[in-house]
Amino acid sequence: MVSKCLALCLDHLHLHPHPSITSATFQNPRPSHLPIHPPFTTTFITKFTVTHQRLQPCLPRTSCSIFTPMASPSQSAPSPKFDEFEPHPTLTNDDLKPTTSLERTFAWWEMACLWIGLVVGVPSYYLAGSLVDLGMAWWQGIATVVAANIILLVPLVLTGHPGTRYGISFPVLARSSFGIRGAHIPTLLRALVGCGWYGIETWIGGEAIFLLLPKFLKESTLSQVLPWLGTSPLEFACFITFWLAQLTIVWKGMEGIRVLEKYSAPILIILTSCLLIWAYVNAGGFAYMLSLSSRLSSSQFWSLFFPSLTANISFWATLALNIPDFTRYAKTQTDQIIGQAGLPIFMGAFTFVGLAVTCSTKVIFGRVISNPIQLLGEIGGFTTMILAIVGISLATITTNIAANVVAPANALVNLSPSNFTFRRGALLTALLGIAFQPWRLLKSSESFVYTWLVGYSALLGPIGGILLTDYYLIHRTNLSIKDLYSLSPCGAYYYSGGYNLAAMVALVLGILPVIPGFLQKIGILSSIPESFGVIYSNAWFFSFFFAGFLYWILSCLTGKQNKSLPVDPFLPSSAN
Repeated sequence: MVSKCLALCLDHLHLHPHPSITSATFQNPRPSHLPIHPPFTTTFITKFTVTHQRLQPCLPRTSCSIFTPMASPSQSAPSPKFDEFEPHPTLTNDDLKPTTSLERTFAWWEMACLWIGLVVGVPSYYLAGSLVDLGMAWWQGIATVVAANIILLVPLVLTGHPGTRYGISFPVLARSSFGIRGAHIPTLLRALVGCGWYGIETWIGGEAIFLLLPKFLKESTLSQVLPWLGTSPLEFACFITFWLAQLTIVWKGMEGIRVLEKYSAPILIILTSCLLIWAYVNAGGFAYMLSLSSRLSSSQFWSLFFPSLTANISFWATLALNIPDFTRYAKTQTDQIIGQAGLPIFMGAFTFVGLAVTCSTKVIFGRVISNPIQLLGEIGGFTTMILAIVGISLATITTNIAANVVAPANALVNLSPSNFTFRRGALLTALLGIAFQPWRLLKSSESFVYTWLVGYSALLGPIGGILLTDYYLIHRTNLSIKDLYSLSPCGAYYYSGGYNLAAMVALVLGILPVIPGFLQKIGILSSIPESFGVIYSNAWFFSFFFAGFLYWILSCLTGKQNKSLPVDPFLPSSAN
């Protein structure tokens, strides 16, 4: 088969010579340390893979694929540069190109700091406490959070692998499974959730500034609500102040985010420890928390456990999709794996702090204060106020920028690389965060917003299932970097007009069964069959595995299964 393909292409070259190939053969002599593989030199084969699309409209994929150079243990030829194959200008810019070895600055500690910055925040503070309010024992609430994050760690590490191996972001990775043009669908879905969360997190940060302002300011006319605005000028000013503070960090790009997360992590750990020690000393220990036993029967516990497990998985389900946006900067696979492995520990530890401190307020103040911002305001004192502003600001910024800016910004860059850069995408994300008017959403129905956002995150499960099925079962972890940036109909990821119909069908069918439960949850439907309620309670599990399995079946039926590509010549030499 190989000899026939070589003979066919040789014959074609003799009939249709191309100047670029002829010049390449003579102007790029074979390095003396490389063996000759008649009838082609290594240089000639590499150049041919770049220019064969100019020779004729389209060669059969079976004949094209063999010209991708194979890695050999005895062969140490330098990898070609990304720009050598002239990526299509509508598919790339400096923010979408694979990262170089010099840009891979995230060691395991930076990856761990990223997750510490993400975990330490106001929303995470509530997690275990909300489960205890529903009837779980304190240890059951924490165990549920830890179990969810152990499960989520698997797709996080698996999805992070192509980011480190190929240096590509989530939008570029999505091209391999959804198609060059179809990738816009999953990336924009992910971006929409990020914009919603960005506005809400920014409002929380602004709220922290407002609550810690001097009393005379909060009682002035500036704190009176304007009907047309939906909030007071003072609260809106605090919101914009926090909005601008975040933007200055985002403007520095990924390196600025890396530095912020790296140096914020130790500060957040110290401040969190101080809060825990304060609660322990003033409450005389954690006896009250430890006395909270379960109020649920066995059947009631399990009926609560699985929806709670799904909700906690959905908490970081969006990050499980776009984690390549960060792992593409990891130095090695070991760094990204070890750096992420601490997530269950970080989540368990911080939710323990949130639960312990919240329970201690019952003893200290005679009532439960679950909002950490209100608690810090209740403690009072100038030093406390300064530490509170620093701590809550850092906690919110580190979570908001990493979780809710990077993915929407990259999605917009992928949508139109010629018009968007990472900075422009981040700026539009921030503006959309204002357009969401989070103060109206939170004041009208906070539970509705969080139900909607968590439910929407659960709907993103099918995207994760399709991505991982495609990368590990269909392509066997081997991607063609040049085809990820090509609009040629011969490209491996062009599929049908740039859309992979199998992925689209699997995505739609994976989401549909979840919709009835979601509509009931937000009050649009009054009643649904019990089976749909069970599906929604386990939305992430169901949609993830169902869509992934369905995509694999459709790929098998269309003959795409197990057609993995040879090792890509543009694969960074440091990737493993």
